[in-house]
Amino acid sequence: MKIATYNVNGVNGRLPVLLRWLADSQPDVVVLQELKAPQEKFPEKAIRDAGYDAIWHGQKSWNGVAMLSRVGEIHETRRGLPGDPDATQSRYIEAAVNGILIGGLYLPNGNPRPGPKFDYKLAWFERLIEHAAGLLDSGLPVMLAGDFNVMPTDLDVYKPERWLDDALFAPEVRSAFARLVAQGWTDALRARHPGETIYTFWDYFRNAFARNAGLRIDHLLLSPALAQRLRAAEVDRDVRGWEKTSDHAPVWIELTDETQSRRRRKA
Repeated sequence: MKIATYNVNGVNGRLPVLLRWLADSQPDVVVLQELKAPQEKFPEKAIRDAGYDAIWHGQKSWNGVAMLSRVGEIHETRRGLPGDPDATQSRYIEAAVNGILIGGLYLPNGNPRPGPKFDYKLAWFERLIEHAAGLLDSGLPVMLAGDFNVMPTDLDVYKPERWLDDALFAPEVRSAFARLVAQGWTDALRARHPGETIYTFWDYFRNAFARNAGLRIDHLLLSPALAQRLRAAEVDRDVRGWEKTSDHAPVWIELTDETQSRRRRKA
């Protein structure tokens, strides 16, 4: 089973890129961020014509998250985190698909720091940590996937000394991510690529993609039950080089099925 996360940076403006990538990569489940489209403007027909069912939580001009599946019905369990006082920001959607509970998220950017946007980011992160603990306690196979807007370590950012004052690299934010992972989540991409420079985002400015001046801010976190099934984790880096593409590249994992996982554990 192949599951991906992709910040499309405008689902309608980047629709040809999204459809091309879906046809080429053929992920089974995808979580999308930054739809930048109100609920009624989501391109449902084009997505369904590509072979995917979809649920989405839109917002005009900003934010927006969605989940696509070609391997069975999407059973939505929630949209928005518990206790979020600003329900107007479409940043979280959660559903069960093919036996896996997936939380798709777009964590706030938080800049400028300090300021109210940074405070909101930290508060949102705390709500995510609290909700994630409950998901782990359920014992279900669970995944958190999306644009976390955090570079966890120096290895995850080109020239980290230039980012010391940025909300994506602030000590408080990195600490929050570390506390989240310490609950028992596995950072899939880092687990498969320990010690490797690997990015998921390259700015449009200063020729960042060609220079590989990137950031790793898109993550897939796996519960213990799913971590045992992890077979591969990669970034479709070439998509970032396509015409009129997002500044993010899709990130995906492959999981073995449960039968294979049980056989491997017994062996």
